[in-house]
Amino acid sequence: MAEHNELGQLGEDLAVDFLRKSGYEILDRNWRFQKAEVDIIAQKTGILAVVEVKTRSSLEFGLPQDFVKPKKIQLLVKAINEYVVSKDLDVTVRFDIIAIHYTKSAIDIEHIEEAFYYF
Repeated sequence: MAEHNELGQLGEDLAVDFLRKSGYEILDRNWRFQKAEVDIIAQKTGILAVVEVKTRSSLEFGLPQDFVKPKKIQLLVKAINEYVVSKDLDVTVRFDIIAIHYTKSAIDIEHIEEAFYYF
């Protein structure tokens, strides 16, 4: 099985392909602001999708989307506010998760739109 970083990179590549096929334009990958890193920033018809990619080769420790913690969400929200302001974008921001379960025999990709709210 691939190393953790390789698996993560593979997952991000799969997620980018998946998003492009779904009509999204990829604006940025691994965009950093302060302590936050946003995996993928994509746009489609006025929606800025902030995509956190979670890749797992096993589900025994829970579903991939269960690994996004509130602290991470706060960092992502702060980062994406900066992104939108600095690029002067007029978009609706949506936080998505692409959960990828990767096994030797199959790749299961699940796109969870509006995966979390930020109030």
